[in-house]
Amino acid sequence: MMRYFIPSARWAVLTLLCFSLYAGSAFPSFVQADKVLVIKSKRLLLLLQNGSILRQYEICIGRNPVGHKTRQGDNKTPEGNYVLDSRNPKSRFHLSLHISYPDKADSINARQSGVSPGGSIMIHGFPKGITMDDLGPNRDWTKGCIAVSNSAIEEIWQLVPDKTPIEILP
Repeated sequence: MMRYFIPSARWAVLTLLCFSLYAGSAFPSFVQADKVLVIKSKRLLLLLQNGSILRQYEICIGRNPVGHKTRQGDNKTPEGNYVLDSRNPKSRFHLSLHISYPDKADSINARQSGVSPGGSIMIHGFPKGITMDDLGPNRDWTKGCIAVSNSAIEEIWQLVPDKTPIEILP
């Protein structure tokens, strides 16, 4: 009869290794958002998971903050339901997540009005050397994007996977 003996230190390491592999597959290493909610009137961006708020951030929006974006150059931030469909790690605004504006309805409405709907709407950080404190009382400075602090976009970048829905409310 063969006997197997595993010294206690080896046994402890093996047990910890097995547990960490099991735990890693059963539990995510960090929580991720399943929805982003933007409330333009309150200048807030919320990361949600199963309807609960994970994080909230102060935002800046388009220079013309009231109403839905309808055309290129109107400096409005869109309103409605979209998807975060790609990311740019080399953005001149630190990092950026692309919002799927314009959707089909936005494009049709713009075409019927004889204008371009615009595009390249992002959640992004600030240019190098600029912070929220540098903005003064008028904090809406984008051409329609949603801006957050650079530390906030770094956190959002980690917590929000591609294809996450985003709802932008007035």
